[in-house]
Order: sequence, then C-alpha cells, then structure tokens
Amino acid sequence: MKPKIHPKYYSEARVICSCGNTFTTGATVPEIRTDVCSACHPFYTGEQRIVDTAGQVERFMRRLEKQADEPKPKRRRRAAKKKQIIETISPEAEALQEAIASAKERPEEIPTAPAKKRAKA
Repeated sequence: MKPKIHPKYYSEARVICSCGNTFTTGATVPEIRTDVCSACHPFYTGEQRIVDTAGQVERFMRRLEKQADEPKPKRRRRAAKKKQIIETISPEAEALQEAIASAKERPEEIPTAPAKKRAKA
C-alpha cells in the first residue's frame, strides 16, 4: 500500500443500534450508529412493525384516507373530454348512420366489387 493515502482502519469499531444492541466490526471510523440492526430488523425477527420517522406514516395514512373519499380527478377529466369529443362528432356520426340505414334498405343500389379468383397452384 502507498503510505499516507489510506484512512486509519479500526479493527474493533463499535456499532451501536437505536434498539440498544452493540457489536464490533472493522471500519474506518471508531464508532458507528445505526437505526436498524440484525437484532431488530423485521427480516431477521419475523416481526412487522412500522418505524415512524417524523410522522411520515401518519401523514401517508391521512393522504390514503383522503384519496379513498374523493373520486380520482383524472377519470373525471377523461370522461369530460370523451363527452366533448362525442358531442363534436355526433352530427357527423348521425349523418353516417343515416346513410348506412338507407343503404341497408336498398341493397341493390350498393356497388360491390367483383370477387377475386384464386389461381390454382
């Protein structure tokens, strides 16, 4: 190793968890403080709990309840836009439907294309 470029290594660095558990490991700092360790992490303990940081969970639950009470605004906008499109197309659609209905009443006037014959292979 090159001299004076690497940080000091502490082979007995102490790790302190917020649950009170402590253990030693190797690190470049003498003391490490963590929020979660293997003694309190839900993956290792099998226990599910929510760690609330500054009311984040409460705020999320309030937002979730608020969204459940109100219908989604996007859908209202889409429905309004769809209605507007239908209203603008309606006169054209009605004229087209009338033309189709009148053509069905007089099938002899509908021009048809001659059927194509397939060539035998």
